[in-house]
Amino acid sequence: MVYFVYRSVYEGPSGRLVRHFPDATVLDWFRRVWDDAASQDAYTWVQREFGANVYGLHTIFETGLPAPRTHVELRRLLKEHLYVEGRLRADRHSVRVLTDDDEVELAYFFVDDHVVAAEPDRWAYLVHESWDLPADASPSVRTFTPPVPVHVVSPAPPGGEGVMYAVILTHHATVNSVGGRYPEALPGVRLPGLAAALRAADPDLLNGELRALRALIAPDDEEIGPALERCNHWARLEEDVPEISAPHSRAHEHALRLLADRVPADGRDPGRTLVRCDDHLAQMAIHMDKFFGYRQWFLFDDVWAAAHPETAASLMRFGAHWDPRCRRRHARLTHCG
Repeated sequence: MVYFVYRSVYEGPSGRLVRHFPDATVLDWFRRVWDDAASQDAYTWVQREFGANVYGLHTIFETGLPAPRTHVELRRLLKEHLYVEGRLRADRHSVRVLTDDDEVELAYFFVDDHVVAAEPDRWAYLVHESWDLPADASPSVRTFTPPVPVHVVSPAPPGGEGVMYAVILTHHATVNSVGGRYPEALPGVRLPGLAAALRAADPDLLNGELRALRALIAPDDEEIGPALERCNHWARLEEDVPEISAPHSRAHEHALRLLADRVPADGRDPGRTLVRCDDHLAQMAIHMDKFFGYRQWFLFDDVWAAAHPETAASLMRFGAHWDPRCRRRHARLTHCG
């Protein structure tokens, strides 16, 4: 079987389109569909085959050339004829593309199923088809080590246990709308204590989204869910609002005043946002824009990560790199080869 994954802000709450094809290899898929796609309008064919406009993919079927016979030929044809505004990586078992539709970055991947099975820490999140992840998490003797660098945003409190991670899949401009963001980490905290930990955190060490989340936590909130619901009505979560960097009580009062005055813009619909909070995983697909759709937030602790190590690792890689097969631990979007 061949997996196809389209990483795109246009693809609903998950930001991904996942398809499966019965072919044994990526080369077999291209050989099977080549003549059919080339014999008709390739743009329309791609939309029908995938259920989406996979940006630029149709151009490989418009060459007038015969189908590739080998992996080497496929790679050469892709390099020479596929329209890509970014990067193309092709090997014997996968094709990985980063492109740009002049509005946002997009990425798509063809990969053999045995690669997905052999590299679950790279592909598990990508091939997961729903927006939300499984939340079961029993305490485990296993530990979890992030596969990419993390940004530690606060020192561990005395006697604190565990580690809290935040993977926020959002973007503020065309650049870095695919990858380019490392996870945030709060040592000595697990999800049940996250609300209190963020109230006490130094806002200057938080990114824009977590700073807004901190300000929207009420003084008596014991769980993070109510603050996530308030985030759903915040205007632009990444914007610089100096007042929410004040001590927590003042920051929260100011945030509530701003919240009362905000009217959703750009076609944003809070009613379409999805929020789910469990014991060790909080997740949100927040509807931010009529055109560019959703952003995904995942807040999870080491207990959940140890129970789902491949998914947690794949999710962290997804946030940091455009290419799931990138082998450089410290690679950012522009340096991953």
